[in-house]
Amino acid sequence: MWECVDFYPVSKTSDKGLDTSANGPDVKHVVKASLDDDRNDYYAFGTYDEKTGKWVPDNQKIDVGIGIRYDYGKFYASKTFYDQNKGRRVLWGWIGESDSESADVQKGWASLQGIPRTVLFDQKTGSNLLQWPVEEIEKLRLSSKDFNKVEVKAGSVEPLQVGTATQLDIVAEFELDKKVLESVAESNEAFSCNTSGGAAKRGALGPFGLLVLADESLSEQTPVYFYVAKGPGGIVDTFFCADQTRSSVANDVRKEITGSYIPVLKDEKLSVRILVDHSIVESFAQGGRTTITNRIYPTKAIYGAARLFVFNNATEISVTASIKVWQLNSAFIRPYHQDESSLASFNHVTFIKLIAPFFIFLTLFFVR
Repeated sequence: MWECVDFYPVSKTSDKGLDTSANGPDVKHVVKASLDDDRNDYYAFGTYDEKTGKWVPDNQKIDVGIGIRYDYGKFYASKTFYDQNKGRRVLWGWIGESDSESADVQKGWASLQGIPRTVLFDQKTGSNLLQWPVEEIEKLRLSSKDFNKVEVKAGSVEPLQVGTATQLDIVAEFELDKKVLESVAESNEAFSCNTSGGAAKRGALGPFGLLVLADESLSEQTPVYFYVAKGPGGIVDTFFCADQTRSSVANDVRKEITGSYIPVLKDEKLSVRILVDHSIVESFAQGGRTTITNRIYPTKAIYGAARLFVFNNATEISVTASIKVWQLNSAFIRPYHQDESSLASFNHVTFIKLIAPFFIFLTLFFVR
């Protein structure tokens, strides 16, 4: 069953979002559906003919519900809208729970909206969307720390001294030694984030990345990482994954390993932006080509006990990491106040006064 269907244009030439009515040779149309079967959001590119009212997918093999997902984590029921003031298309998504129903009842609430994202066509690959946190999130940034050109040797874990790590905005880049990459033997072993065994399963060229919402002893940790696989003919594929298997010592929590293949173009560094917010981790790799939202429930790595680490669990290669970390302020969402709106005078009382004569008229008419 399809839910929350969305249909909108994206520009092949501009970095601006498009109004819903836009069309033409430089426009692709996205059809998106939330599939109730697996509770994931899928999208596909195609061409829309206004005269016939038909949309034709660019590639039937990755039509809606078959191929590309908005997000490879806990992300569902999303919709976009066009922000005419800033010329952008904004995506809202729903983050469900991964713990038990009884835990939700005890909390008194369940599920929430994720960080709003801008949506653009990836002009470099021509094969996917780019999703990125809206710029307003940067207004919540507080103090920052830089870790430049940190060498992370094979099999090592390094703490990043950022203080408490429950609300963070992290931007990181990773570089591999090209000479070692060329010399590593090819492998016929297929890789998949879901079936790989997670961040603890070591390979020649990965995994490496960041451990978020970890405690000091690493008894709780959520790795967000890259895995590079060198296949037959020297073809290098890159995967972006997140591993929840050690995210909590609680036993009533679903702990999945998720992620996907990610396009990496020649001479691009591996990059990721991660937003950490207590029990939510939203990760955007390669400028937003692949995203993963994790809903986790640490019991030890909370508040002042939460820590951040960089790790490299590869067996044959060191990585150089450059990382910038901001502490994030809370948004302080407050109840709506009438004085803050230009429509302040148009309140419920005003509305009732406006429609009251109409209903009085109807009453008198039918009584007569």
